[in-house]
Amino acid sequence: MSIRHAMLTLLSEAPKYGLQLRQEFEARTGEVWPLNVGQVYTTLQRLEREGHVESDDAGRDGAQKRYRLTADGERELHSWLRTPPRAGPPPRDELVMKVQVAIRLTQVDVTEILQAHRRRIVEEMQRYTHLKADAAPEDIGLGLVVDAELFRLEAVVRWLDAADARLRSHPTRPKPSTPAADTSPAADAQDARSTGRTGDRAAGARR
Repeated sequence: MSIRHAMLTLLSEAPKYGLQLRQEFEARTGEVWPLNVGQVYTTLQRLEREGHVESDDAGRDGAQKRYRLTADGERELHSWLRTPPRAGPPPRDELVMKVQVAIRLTQVDVTEILQAHRRRIVEEMQRYTHLKADAAPEDIGLGLVVDAELFRLEAVVRWLDAADARLRSHPTRPKPSTPAADTSPAADAQDARSTGRTGDRAAGARR
């Protein structure tokens, strides 16, 4: 979620101080997304320059200022809420990149790597499931955040399972390379000398 739009959302309820905005943001997201107080004031300063918020007294420092939403800020908030996320290329997912690299390494067991990541994701899902069970029924904000994260992690597990099945049914990994036979003239001469010595030893043994 955009921090700037989160601030606009909270200010749409009533004027608030910076620290209050930080506390309410973390409370409503179940403290899943911790927010640095510096981010709050930097964002509020930018929103004030843009005319989306205004403060009580421009001469006070950030902690003493109370911010309120302007008409331009309200229009910006409603425009953002109604605008679908911009479609673009798939993000550079680190897990996908790791598997892409691993399938090209002959000394790596890709199946073991997939299972290791799967176990870690399942542990995360269990943690969020416990968090959801312990949350108060009226804490809708936390429930929405946890549900979104559980669905995302479930999708990762499904991708890991699909990747495992694909690699098992379509093995495309390179085979370990073996040293090429030396066919140079020097190697031929060396082979001939070795053969000669072997023949001399055999003849001596017969005598």
